[in-house]
Amino acid sequence: MRQFLLSLFLLVISLSYARQGLSEWTQLAPPDTVGVWIRPAGGKPAMPVWGHVNGIIVGLAPLPGPRGLIRIYTPYLEYGFAEVMNFIAFEPIPKGREDRGFSELEMSSLDKGERGKRFWSSDDSTAVLPLDGAYPARGVVEKTDGEETLTLYLFSEPFDNGAKVYVRLRFFESRPYEFEITTYTYKGSVDLDYFITTATMGNKARLRTLFLKEGERSSLKLWPGYKDIHFTPHACFSQKDMIRDKKGSVYFIAAPNEKDYSKAVYAPGTDSHWKYWGKPATQYWIKENPHEKMNGLVNGRFTYWASGAPIPGGIAFENFELKSPFRNGERFIFGIIPLSPQQFIHRIKK
Repeated sequence: MRQFLLSLFLLVISLSYARQGLSEWTQLAPPDTVGVWIRPAGGKPAMPVWGHVNGIIVGLAPLPGPRGLIRIYTPYLEYGFAEVMNFIAFEPIPKGREDRGFSELEMSSLDKGERGKRFWSSDDSTAVLPLDGAYPARGVVEKTDGEETLTLYLFSEPFDNGAKVYVRLRFFESRPYEFEITTYTYKGSVDLDYFITTATMGNKARLRTLFLKEGERSSLKLWPGYKDIHFTPHACFSQKDMIRDKKGSVYFIAAPNEKDYSKAVYAPGTDSHWKYWGKPATQYWIKENPHEKMNGLVNGRFTYWASGAPIPGGIAFENFELKSPFRNGERFIFGIIPLSPQQFIHRIKK
């Protein structure tokens, strides 16, 4: 189970960095804006954030939130930094096993007493040994297939199951609302059946509808009557169920069923960090040349994590992911676009 103790995150981060001789994250140097890119400041303790100046941005601890997660920010939805829209977790599954590693749940072997694996950033794929997180990589700006891109690498300390993994993140100048995630193992890792990068906080935007080739599937109908405080079992969808574009890429698409978040009525005692007030948007995964055994998975929650507060409007998706047999260098795309799902699907088919 995931321990999203978000009500304590500022305290935890402040204490953690005080032990390292640093103040809390607000005292770190703000990022630079260089052309269309947001990049960490160089040569000083800096906020670890990267992304598109007019679009999606990602970050790492010590920015607010649990360790072992990539933070996703969407200021273009009128939801300002450092309010997290979603997270990406690393969940590797060794060959021949069913149990996942959980990057935000496992105890760190590098930082005694800390929950959540330590992540660090690099400008290349060689940084298999931990780097000083106070000085994040700035990322490499270059031309890729004729388009300007921003590329960085994010490494995790080893998992308890023996997985040693990292990802390459790449942002594209012409695609401000999405980024590419490429998955790898590094030397000494156990062999993997899967390396899942899962979007873990669909409850924040209250994602409730999947958009598939043959129509819509609602969380309210997938788990009718479910009112427990735990995660539901996963619902699984074949890549054959997903919408495709003319090139054959598959799209796994989820969206809220609300048009105006300001009308939401929250249960008494709902923590403020769950209250979303930005614009609605469509979230999605894209996979080019999908493996025939690739599936899309979602699970749901009726109450917000670590609380008994019901989610306004009923059960919503929480984890939203593609599960594909692991191949080193496998590329996925994740996006949060300020379009209705109908507008987005029209663009795909066009």
